[in-house]
Amino acid sequence: MAFIKEESEDMKIEETFNVKQEDTEEQTDLMLLKEETEVLDEMKEDQYEKHHDFTTGEKFRCSDTENSTLKTVTIRYFNCQQCGQSFTKKANLKVHMSVHTGEKPFTCPQCGNSFSQKGSFNRHMRIHTGEKPYMCLLCGKSFTAELNLRCHMNLHTGEKPFKCDQCGKSFGHKVTRNIHMRIHSRENSFTCHQCEMSFTDRKHLKNHVITHTGEKPFMCHHCGKTCINKANLDIHMRVHTGEKPFICLLCGKNFTRKANLEVHMRVHTGEKPFTCLQCKMSFTYQRDLNRHLQTHPVNGLQCSSV
Repeated sequence: MAFIKEESEDMKIEETFNVKQEDTEEQTDLMLLKEETEVLDEMKEDQYEKHHDFTTGEKFRCSDTENSTLKTVTIRYFNCQQCGQSFTKKANLKVHMSVHTGEKPFTCPQCGNSFSQKGSFNRHMRIHTGEKPYMCLLCGKSFTAELNLRCHMNLHTGEKPFKCDQCGKSFGHKVTRNIHMRIHSRENSFTCHQCEMSFTDRKHLKNHVITHTGEKPFMCHHCGKTCINKANLDIHMRVHTGEKPFICLLCGKNFTRKANLEVHMRVHTGEKPFTCLQCKMSFTYQRDLNRHLQTHPVNGLQCSSV
């Protein structure tokens, strides 16, 4: 039996009472809570153990002893000064701050990629080790991350919880729905004023504009290849490292580029963005449309079968 009064930076219990030693150890694990405990009826030690709960913050009555306990829990929040997001743990706030600072302390020793969180680093390392600890119990397919397994399970259940707001089409997971949504947003694309090429976002347009200047300041130390920006250099480096960090959540196939993954996803979504202007046939890939166009006679008559 220990007679204690706990006061710490993370937790302050403003009531003196008798508790067992194992209770004090449990209390110190409850971070960032300010507890004010009021015992309304005098209780014996064994009765107190039944009523004392540091997590509920509720008033309740024990059917065995008819004693009541009223507890008020005040949670202490840690707020991000830059975006206002709140956290109940200081450690979580510290991890969140890397979003604003850009700090990535966890670096892969094999390919040099850096990560802000250890969990992301550990998942990335499975690309190199080949470890796939999450297995589908229905078909035996394994995945590097639990999220990938959950998305894969939609293939077996047939569940399609993600719906396109514009056309009503449903998808098994969010990423395929988002890719599909680009069909509807093409009128908002970003166009290069020099060559009229269009892009789905401003960042891609900005990278493209550099191609007109011919500047390539980023050089590969392995082969001497130069790139217009660091992102392209990082992508090129995967030729030497063999890294394929972009994984299809449905079939597990890996890709070196995000763009290649997005093109691959059309196999699963059924998206066919390339349409023949003469016969309105649609195709998944540009190369298929180009091949199809060769079947049209010069005078623009009906297509031959592909």
